[in-house]
Amino acid sequence: MEHEKTVIFPGSFDPFTRGHEAVVAEALRVFDRVVIGVGDNISKNGLLPVEKRIELIKDLYADEPRVEVGAYDSLTGDFARKCGASVIVRGVRTGYDIEYEQNMAAINKQLYPDITTVILCTPAELSHISSSVVRELLSFGRNVDEFMPEGTDINKYL
Repeated sequence: MEHEKTVIFPGSFDPFTRGHEAVVAEALRVFDRVVIGVGDNISKNGLLPVEKRIELIKDLYADEPRVEVGAYDSLTGDFARKCGASVIVRGVRTGYDIEYEQNMAAINKQLYPDITTVILCTPAELSHISSSVVRELLSFGRNVDEFMPEGTDINKYL
């Protein structure tokens, strides 16, 4: 029997959007298990504390046993190894994202030759959605339901 293929999907996910959800859905089409790694960068003051970001994502995937969620504060390659993953998946929305991710993939390949980075494109209809846009809209009191995974009430996590 072939061994399970695990991928990690790292990011800050502050908050987790429909674009992130689309990348996870695509990753599940290719891989057996997706571990969403929520980066814990203490130098950033974000919208949601890491615990709330994890809670939001766990709630979203409560009925999907192939998705796991955890925080990490190490290098992404170290987190991948800890999870038993040989692949890092990254979602891209724009040409700028692709250039950035290509550079990160090259660095990771040099540091972790056994780990491959796979870049997945966010669907065009979601390419305008980013966590930073959602945070900004929230700061002005705007409703962001259309940018969040269906059924996710961001106010529950604020």
